Amino acid sequence: MRRIVILLPIVALLSACGGMIPGGRAPQKQTVQRSTQVFTPSPEAQQCYNGLGLAKASFTPLPDQYYAAGCSAVSSVRLSGLSSDDAKFGVTNLGAVTCPLAQTFANWARFGVDRAARQILGSPLARIETMGSYSCRTIAGRDKLSAHATANAIDVSAFVLADGRRISVTGQWSGGTLQERQFLQVIHASACKRFGTVLGPAYNAAHSDHFHVEVSARSFCR
Repeated sequence: MRRIVILLPIVALLSACGGMIPGGRAPQKQTVQRSTQVFTPSPEAQQCYNGLGLAKASFTPLPDQYYAAGCSAVSSVRLSGLSSDDAKFGVTNLGAVTCPLAQTFANWARFGVDRAARQILGSPLARIETMGSYSCRTIAGRDKLSAHATANAIDVSAFVLADGRRISVTGQWSGGTLQERQFLQVIHASACKRFGTVLGPAYNAAHSDHFHVEVSARSFCR
């Protein structure tokens, strides 16, 4: 009996290995598709995606959006997870954030928050809870747009540890144990070294329940 050999074409799939976005998406020269919109991120955004990939953050690039009243979300991403030195942890309630803010936030969460939680509270971080990021609004009591209106600010409300403890800004900044208060003060100071503007309970009553962190040209920590 004659053997019939059928040769099938082999398609070689090539992908860049460096700076992979978690989930297998390669950021280099990537065209990102979301719903019916297709966009090609700028070289600066691509470089930022690479940095987030190196930080082992889980994120989704978002198309540029421009809204009424001067609000926008440009070169933004949606963060869904962050990494410590040896583990993953979550982040909640975030919409669009600019990629530079996301990169700064990821580094602060790893080197500032998680390490402080381990050293001061004896437990690694499991989750960072936020009050959100993008919101088309002005600064309270002023006509000037808030950094939230350009997806350039995050309001952080609480930190959940791997052992189940929840350390909230509103509950533990003044009323927590000595270690809990120290933890919040240390990570607040750490944020001031990384972000341009950091506002907390010491600033005013409007920030009594969260840390407002934003990337800005000025340096203001309170």
